[in-house]
Amino acid sequence: MDGKKVEIDGGIMEGGGQILRVSTALSCLLGLPLRVHRIRAGRSQPGLRPQHLSGLEMIRDLCEGKLEGGEIGSTEIIFTPGKIKGGTHIADTKTAGSVCLLMQVAMPCVLFAASPSELHLKGGTNAEMAPQIDYTVMVFKPIVEKFNFTFNCDIKKRGYYPQGGGEVVVQMSPVKELSPINLTERGTVTKIYGRAFVAGALPIKLAKDMSAAAVRCIRKEIRDLYINIQAVREPDDQAVGTGSGIIIVAETSTGCLLAGSSLGKRGKNPDKVGIEAAEILLKNLKHGGTVDDSLQDQLIIFMALAKGVSRVKSGPITLHTQTAIHFAEQLTKAKFTVTKSEEEDPSKDTYIIECQGMGMINSNL
Repeated sequence: MDGKKVEIDGGIMEGGGQILRVSTALSCLLGLPLRVHRIRAGRSQPGLRPQHLSGLEMIRDLCEGKLEGGEIGSTEIIFTPGKIKGGTHIADTKTAGSVCLLMQVAMPCVLFAASPSELHLKGGTNAEMAPQIDYTVMVFKPIVEKFNFTFNCDIKKRGYYPQGGGEVVVQMSPVKELSPINLTERGTVTKIYGRAFVAGALPIKLAKDMSAAAVRCIRKEIRDLYINIQAVREPDDQAVGTGSGIIIVAETSTGCLLAGSSLGKRGKNPDKVGIEAAEILLKNLKHGGTVDDSLQDQLIIFMALAKGVSRVKSGPITLHTQTAIHFAEQLTKAKFTVTKSEEEDPSKDTYIIECQGMGMINSNL
């Protein structure tokens, strides 16, 4: 097999952990041995961090593969996949590394396993530089299930920076193939809802302040809609450490979900946290696309695997999305095109991401 490895440059484009997630998941699905070099070359601390390593180890175990170079700080790995199997798998970052990013790498693989899977993912549930678990449940899950699969995500414990300690259990059954999606009609916003949370040593007043500030900010742009952002204190037995944050979701008449979120940290005014999330949501509503900036890149791998043509209307294409498309095309037979959307309203900056999927078939079923 030695001359047959696919070479992946982990330092180009987005230059971070996403390249690793997309390429190892596809390697696992397609049975392609992989060499990834210059891992996270674009980051201040290049090489594998605990969360990347635990994701790689989980993928290795999922498919009984081989991983060389799997240690913290390593800038090169060789991954040789085996056959994907279901069952129970555990990944523990032992840090506040994001459980959502662990889910991103594992989910496409277990969809094509031979039997149902249960993933126990441990780390940070609400972490910087990654989707919050609330986003995964409230936005990612209902949209990605349009590819014709379902999964269950049970938040056992929440964990925050710096110690992590959160745990999420994901259960899913394999599918024969994925259906394409067509998300091109935004419709009108029909409701806005969300949750502002505190955990650990923080008072509920902080959550109420975040929520109130977010509502005031949205009200300036959207006057006639009921906005329901609940302020909650996470139960002590279901949260490790101290954390706070907010997520706000807008739902449209065509079933689109777009969100804005923000995390609190020491010394950061709760009003500012609420306003930040509200502004991200408003920005996502302004471009006129059917998906927000955080969902855009997460759909690419599923579009690539699906059978048939998927179409998604989005705002400006993020670097994460361009990177996901680049590696999906490098590793699969999927073909993507991105075109500027012809809008009646010239102020809208929208694009159509179209993909002729490779039509991956689960040979185990």
